[in-house]
Amino acid sequence: MVFGTPSGAGGRGRSPALRSRRSLLRAVPGLGAAALAGGALTGCSRRSSGATRVRLWSWLTGMDQYVAAFNAAQRTVRVELSVIAAGTSGGYAQQTNALRAHNAPDILHTEYQALPQIVTTGGLRELTGDVDDLADGFLPAAWQGVRPGGRTWALPMDFCPMAFFYRKDLFDRAGIRVPRTWEEFRRAASAVRKADPKARITTFALNDGAFFAGMAWQAGDPWWRVDSGAWRVGVDGAGTLRVAGYWQDMIASGRAAHSATGTQSWISAMHHGRLWGMLGSTWGVGMMKKSLPADKGRWAVAPLPTWGDDPSTGAWGGSAFAVSAESAVPEAALTFLRWLSTDPAVPGIGAKITFPSPAHLANRRVAREVYGDDYFAGEPIFDVLDTSATRVPAWTWGPTSLSVFSAVADALGPVSTGATTLPRAMHRVQSSTVATMRERGLAVTDGSRT
Repeated sequence: MVFGTPSGAGGRGRSPALRSRRSLLRAVPGLGAAALAGGALTGCSRRSSGATRVRLWSWLTGMDQYVAAFNAAQRTVRVELSVIAAGTSGGYAQQTNALRAHNAPDILHTEYQALPQIVTTGGLRELTGDVDDLADGFLPAAWQGVRPGGRTWALPMDFCPMAFFYRKDLFDRAGIRVPRTWEEFRRAASAVRKADPKARITTFALNDGAFFAGMAWQAGDPWWRVDSGAWRVGVDGAGTLRVAGYWQDMIASGRAAHSATGTQSWISAMHHGRLWGMLGSTWGVGMMKKSLPADKGRWAVAPLPTWGDDPSTGAWGGSAFAVSAESAVPEAALTFLRWLSTDPAVPGIGAKITFPSPAHLANRRVAREVYGDDYFAGEPIFDVLDTSATRVPAWTWGPTSLSVFSAVADALGPVSTGATTLPRAMHRVQSSTVATMRERGLAVTDGSRT
């Protein structure tokens, strides 16, 4: 089985009580549902001061504030948060170890790309029948992201389409039009360098495999597909190689930098005008306001340039939350997850923490109303990001996505010295991905373009 869990694991063990009370969870959205469902939980085994206790592990910034708001608004369910390391910094290993040791929390934090890998542990409860009433309320790409193999394993919270952040003051001063396509981006990059030989239009992050995946996502050529009961792996597919070839030329010609992102020198380069733009995602809004407060009014947000007339964009980031298969309080856990994903109070909390980018469509409208956009110039950021969020094409994450991100970063490193090229690096990642998956006993078809 391509997506599946060991016999008896996951949602197959859903309790009769959970099935019979599913209609109660659907009856009233948000905290109304929380109170209704929570009041029916008299049979749950863990209670604290009259409330059912739910354990949550998460690294999401501000999760303590979401939990506090939920707990204060009702009395039937009490969420207890344990803050863990971010996913790729150890959080996923901690959660996976807990699942295998049968001492996992009730609710686990996962990003979309990591969910298939966690599903294969057999430690998650399948939620398909319990949340199918919510399906039409989310961004299509976000909902697909929690349904590996066509079955629902988590609920989306936020979703991060990509965008181009640019120094509007510098573009305007040089008379350079903001590029709408990648061909225009190439020309704009040359114009930036002509205006200031020390400046570059952006840096292409060779140190971040997730970033490269987001850029490849826009090209509409998924790295994994499920084909006749096997994984078809195409990390060096036509779309990816198009992206790789384009940026190889941009780097080799000196039109784009290739310095690492996420560093103080990177922040400094943007502030001092050595980098005129950033290829980022919705999380970039909060990052810029925090890291570049003196640049208020200088930056603007535009859609990610497109490949010709294709309006598609990529995505980079976003969180979802799953329920442990062995949770003794699955109804209470779902009560919180429904609130976290759909309640209109949540974007208001997010607006105070960083920047709200809900996966839930109705909450995106709320986020637009409650977020004060006083930092960016140009087109309103929600106009740009809401449109971009609806243009993210279908994409399938595989069961080794996290290790592939590391492999991409390792393979791209030598590009900076000229020891390899981006296309050759992706061929290398393709070979290692196929080999690793076969070593794990997975059915794999090599879809290499070589």
